[in-house]
Amino acid sequence: MPASVKESVAMKKVYKGSRPIMATFVLIGGMIGLLFAIGLSVSFGAADIDFATVWSAVFQYSPELTSHQIIQEIRLPRVLGAALVGACFAVSGTIMQGMTRNPLADSGLLGLNAGAAFMLAVCFAFFPNLPYMYIIHFAFLGAALGAGLVYGVGSLAKGGLTPMRLVLAGAAVSALLTALSEGIAIYYRIGQDLAFWYAGGVSGTKWEHLQIMTPWIVAAIIGAIMLSKSITLLSLGDEVAIGLGQRTGTIKFFGAIVVLVLAGAAVSVVGAVGFVGLIVPHLTRFLVGNDYRWIVPCSAILGSLLVVLADFAARMVNPPYETPIGALIALIGVPFFLYLARKGGKEI
Repeated sequence: MPASVKESVAMKKVYKGSRPIMATFVLIGGMIGLLFAIGLSVSFGAADIDFATVWSAVFQYSPELTSHQIIQEIRLPRVLGAALVGACFAVSGTIMQGMTRNPLADSGLLGLNAGAAFMLAVCFAFFPNLPYMYIIHFAFLGAALGAGLVYGVGSLAKGGLTPMRLVLAGAAVSALLTALSEGIAIYYRIGQDLAFWYAGGVSGTKWEHLQIMTPWIVAAIIGAIMLSKSITLLSLGDEVAIGLGQRTGTIKFFGAIVVLVLAGAAVSVVGAVGFVGLIVPHLTRFLVGNDYRWIVPCSAILGSLLVVLADFAARMVNPPYETPIGALIALIGVPFFLYLARKGGKEI
């Protein structure tokens, strides 16, 4: 049977489990919800500002007004940064789960976040005045280091990689890199500088950060969408994908680059926040089915919505103090991870 016919048959099986109408609803409803969440997050805080003032601050900015300055210089870049970070973590988790067929795959659980944080510690210790443009490159390298160590350690196990072995290797490598980061922080006295990244938060996000990270993120998400059809075939298994004429090695290579860019960019802004890339892809598949051409964009929207709401909650739980968003998301993520682990790492 020709590869094109086999691909058509395989994709028909995927389409049977796909829900395009629901996916369209998720995209439209999620976008509306995200815009509402952004407006809500910008309006409420230590100083509550009404929606009319928010609207005028965005479209008729007046630097003489304190409320406009708060919105433009503090809240708006923070909330937009949270939305971008949420999309990064969610899409990176989606691609990882699709490529590896591992329902426990997540940039936080598989060492990418810890690797990026480790390189940030190295950066602060040895290059303290490095511009953010170069810091984000260090984060990319750190994410690659973490991923390489996890897959290397996991491959040493007899019988090869399994979802649980990969997670155990990720936990071990993450603990090692975190310990090294803390050792560097103590020795070079940069603990206060790293505290923000360890806690997880977007309060320090500035417009210059967004200007640097946005092109990387947009390019990576576009790349993820372009790979989405191939990821769908990979999710059926390597043998099936190869039989359908897919170059699995090439797909995994470019998919890994997308994941590293997204995870590195996110950690360079918000810190080592976990579980977003674990929760959102599963929720999205539950809603829209198994076609990654729908899963990838829907995950981006839902991931943005989750982190924006988590950041809003972080500011409202104990005002005027802030709760780390990583801790709030972990309240959902840990039980969800335990549920998946109890199922033996099987797909839900």
